[in-house]
Amino acid sequence: MLRGGLLLGRKAIGRRTGLLSRIPKRSYATALTNLRQLPQPGDKLHGFTVQRAKSVPELQLAAIELKHDKTGADYIHVARDDKNNVFAIGFKTNPNDDTGVPHILEHTTLCGSEKYPVRDPFFKMLNRSLSNYMNAFTSGDHTTYPFATTNRVDFNNLMDVYLDATLKPLLQESDFKQEGWRIGPENPADPKSPLLFKGVVYNEMKGQMSDSSYLYYIRFQDHIFPDLHNSGGDPQKITDLTLEQLRKFHKDHYNPSNAKIFTYGDAPIEEHLNRLNEKLAGFERSTVDKDLRESITLTENKSITVEGPIDPLTDKDAQYKTSVSWIMHDTTDVIETFSLKILSTYLLDGYGSPLYQGLIDEKLGSDFSPNTGFDTSSRKGIFSVGLQNVRQENLRTVQDKIHEVLRNVYERGFDEKKIEGILHQLELALKHKTATFGMSVMQGLTPGWFNGVDPFEDLAWEETVSKFKERYVQGGYLESLLKKYLLDTNTLTFTMAPDKNYGQALVNEEARRLAAELEKVGGESNARDSLVGQEMKLLEIQESARSQDLSCLPTLKVEDIPRKMEKKPLQHGKIGNVPVQWREAPTNGLTYFRAVNPLEDLPEELRLYLPLFTDAILRLGTATKSMEQLEDEIKLKTGGIKASTHVSTNHSSLEVTEEGLVFSGYCLDKNVPDMLELLRTALLETNFYAVSKLRTLIQGIASGFVNSLAESGHSFARTFAAAHLTPAAVTTEVMGGMTQVRLISNLAAKEIYNDALEKLRQIAQFAARQNGMRVAITCGSESVSDNERAVQKFVDSLPIAEIPQRTTALFDFEAPSKAFFPLPYQVSYTAMCLRTVPYTHRDGAALQLLSQLLTHKHLHHEIREKGGAYGGGAFHRGTGGIFGFYSYRDPNVANTLRVMEGAGEYALQRQWTERDLEEAKLSVFQGVDAPMSVSEEGMIYFLDGISDEMRQARREHLLDFSISDIREAAQKYLIDQIKANKTAIAVLGEPKDMYDEQWNIFPLSLDPQASNDASQFEKVTL
Repeated sequence: MLRGGLLLGRKAIGRRTGLLSRIPKRSYATALTNLRQLPQPGDKLHGFTVQRAKSVPELQLAAIELKHDKTGADYIHVARDDKNNVFAIGFKTNPNDDTGVPHILEHTTLCGSEKYPVRDPFFKMLNRSLSNYMNAFTSGDHTTYPFATTNRVDFNNLMDVYLDATLKPLLQESDFKQEGWRIGPENPADPKSPLLFKGVVYNEMKGQMSDSSYLYYIRFQDHIFPDLHNSGGDPQKITDLTLEQLRKFHKDHYNPSNAKIFTYGDAPIEEHLNRLNEKLAGFERSTVDKDLRESITLTENKSITVEGPIDPLTDKDAQYKTSVSWIMHDTTDVIETFSLKILSTYLLDGYGSPLYQGLIDEKLGSDFSPNTGFDTSSRKGIFSVGLQNVRQENLRTVQDKIHEVLRNVYERGFDEKKIEGILHQLELALKHKTATFGMSVMQGLTPGWFNGVDPFEDLAWEETVSKFKERYVQGGYLESLLKKYLLDTNTLTFTMAPDKNYGQALVNEEARRLAAELEKVGGESNARDSLVGQEMKLLEIQESARSQDLSCLPTLKVEDIPRKMEKKPLQHGKIGNVPVQWREAPTNGLTYFRAVNPLEDLPEELRLYLPLFTDAILRLGTATKSMEQLEDEIKLKTGGIKASTHVSTNHSSLEVTEEGLVFSGYCLDKNVPDMLELLRTALLETNFYAVSKLRTLIQGIASGFVNSLAESGHSFARTFAAAHLTPAAVTTEVMGGMTQVRLISNLAAKEIYNDALEKLRQIAQFAARQNGMRVAITCGSESVSDNERAVQKFVDSLPIAEIPQRTTALFDFEAPSKAFFPLPYQVSYTAMCLRTVPYTHRDGAALQLLSQLLTHKHLHHEIREKGGAYGGGAFHRGTGGIFGFYSYRDPNVANTLRVMEGAGEYALQRQWTERDLEEAKLSVFQGVDAPMSVSEEGMIYFLDGISDEMRQARREHLLDFSISDIREAAQKYLIDQIKANKTAIAVLGEPKDMYDEQWNIFPLSLDPQASNDASQFEKVTL
């Protein structure tokens, strides 16, 4: 991934000539954001005193800062005409060791509170709400609990639950053992099964710490911030944490005096103040954690090397990760922080950036290291540059090259055209209307707010950019920053060396630690009965929670859901022979373009390379323009141009699939002709003879797969399992699942690219044809005529081309019913899938509800609470006809599969209540009615052909279906198919004895001498 470290959310300066002129001011004030109609500094309201207020017209918002009189709690309200209201409460939580106490506390606070003394109210509120975001996350030095919802009653309900959970949690021993750690039998049903460490956070962090990229970043943090310990927790230290220490940490840190509260949206601040004061008034002012943990001071150059695991998908001879880091400025200087983000973006962002060209294009590594970028989350900024997949003999070369590139940039000066492009991206980001703007504001402010950065200065985008501009136009400003912070200053060089025995060493260490813990209680033979007894007691508590009275928890009702969906008017016409969908809406002066080019009956050997084609056309350059030149023009004229594969199941038949390519982009209305010309250039003029560029691209994709598998292994498992069931699922797997992982990884290992280039050249001959293409435009009504002319010119420039026809069956692909992919993780990712019905079939709604019932009422208890996995649940792909189960970072796959296989019977036998059904409907409608960005309006019809009438029918089925409909679906699609062995299972992760001859095992080895090679993927038979 390319990183520049710049959060695109500030007002841009504009075009080249605009660098010398003021940005025209615009007035967006409404009653909501008019400071005269908001509380004034000095006002006392509901136990709070207003400190200050600020209008930020370029962001169409006003901010008010208050302080709670009794406790000193800090509170910022951001008023904006946005119905998607946001709440967050956070606490400074500097950890003093690696036991993960902030992380485990984040989990256990949500397991029950004084007002809501039920087990796990947080997860139970997930299906009693219409929120579009509910979460909690532990950062390095603070912990935050946010949510977002468009429903006012829902907002008040959730705020009450969140405040009670964080300020008055029960912190029971059973919750600590479930979420933190314990020792218990691997299989509770078998008291003689091996004793092992268990716990949700423990297993989560086992998975994290066996991911080499995460481990590199954490070990880097350990050395550059030695006083700021691993807040997530190191499994080797988690087992040192006691319940008493957890409770003390909560007492010391989770009090209002140490809290920062944030609200956003169109709800009146007075409503929030009254409710907040009711919760806070019962507390006294307490100690505030003002400790700002800082990085080391580099009085000399420092070099550190640690050991880490092997990456299975990358060259076994290129396994090193190395980086160079600088301690920068005080992040409370907002202007300098912004300027250094511009500098970082210039150096790192894009294929044409100096450091990408100087390091990755020079084949010194496959991608930037995990810590690369400009980190402003603490009091001191940290700038890091490094590479992963480096050969040992190239380590010094990489480090020297980094310094050489920086010196060259300083001597040559900054290219003003590139700076203009960066600023233009800022302008577009400001104009682009997202549905999650409030959450972005909260996430952008919080890290600095906890580290002494003035949040009002952070919000003042236009003021910040104006001051940057004043310095920049004087000349030499960025060069001076580069010299001040990155040239001739001390650095930390941090390297991780591969250790092929690293994984086994972790296993051995855990075994020794387990033996030591057992010895503390008299040894395994003496402790077994007691530990088994504790496990059974915990199971009883977990089981009793199923029938617990939840009447104390607030909830919405199904009648709160509108029966009629909100429709977005669309118009349809043609430009030439190309169908065009128009969505006219207020877009703030932007035009959004999307085109689909269906590729029916494409030969399988070409279809397999479509994903690589979509990456290559925006990476290889043309015969007359380098990728750097194209990239500069794209940044100057657009908000980005993208290409991707397209797979859509017909709404009425699972056997009918549309496949092809999608091209998209957005820009200022005036730049639409330039954007479409750039897209035409990429599609028709890309140089598919650039072997060196393709090599770099493939190596980078392969490296990215390593991180993707560690973070989203359950998604890959689901995709592969589903490929056993429908034509669209086969295509999705081949073009985006483990098949692509194996193809790209083997290409990277073999480094033979001529055949791949030939296939890309063949695809290019018909990828951008006008026959068969359809287009969607979203823009303001004032821009329709100009856009019509621009699209006409674009379409006329494309060829009319026929595609080659396949002569064999679509993808000679047969996914096994049981597949295992061994990976060097200490946990696994599991999926089981079954075929169901297309979108318009009435049973689809019942299956969607069934997936929610099973997730919240059964699978969460069995897979997460009892089994110790970090996550697990059920899903139904309404547009794909797939019902499935999954687990995430799972230590007990055998148990999970038993739970999945029995889920249908559970659904049939369970005495579902009307309340259960109502909660399932609320949970489904969180997604159905989630806020949508204007750029996505109308895309369900454009991409999948699903009309408003079909969506309304589905909506009515979801609202009207009864418990009997759910039972029928469980019998027909789960029980009957499981009995008939019509399931498909895929597991990625830890090798275990359970994977016998019934399983097809697919090793992921990139040893160039291995017998398998890329040619095996010409016929995708696994």
